Amino acid sequence: MENQYRKKPNRLTGFDYSTPGYYFITICTKNYLCLLGKIVSENELIPAVMELNAAGQIVKAVAEEIPYHYPSATLDKYTIMPNHVHMILVLKDNPQTGPSIHTIIQQFKRAVSIRIGESIWQPRFYDHIIRSEREYQEIWKYIDNNPAKWALDKYYHEM
Repeated sequence: MENQYRKKPNRLTGFDYSTPGYYFITICTKNYLCLLGKIVSENELIPAVMELNAAGQIVKAVAEEIPYHYPSATLDKYTIMPNHVHMILVLKDNPQTGPSIHTIIQQFKRAVSIRIGESIWQPRFYDHIIRSEREYQEIWKYIDNNPAKWALDKYYHEM
């Protein structure tokens, strides 16, 4: 009997994820626990911001190191939330076969885990290939507004 609980693949079948392009990535903490900090707002006039804790600071440092380890990759935009990270990664044209999105994210998660001393991540991550300028702008805005809309976020739960 075939396993009726098979996980749905979250990658585009047949697509080469080392292809130059723009990728929207979401990486979640294990069990969606709020391990990276908290959203704070002094009042309704001041936009909510993410206050990183020690683990969140490590995530920030490792994220900003991605272009140093992978010169053909650019971290175009990112935000760290209490229990997930959103980023736009850009893979540039590379004469040799460049790293795939999978390789970059696995190494990112591994580096964070080593510095923290344990794995804090879900086994997988979500990706979306950005296909137009309009879509890029919408995702950029979504990342920018994510802290202010934390209570509406699908990963939200009270801390």
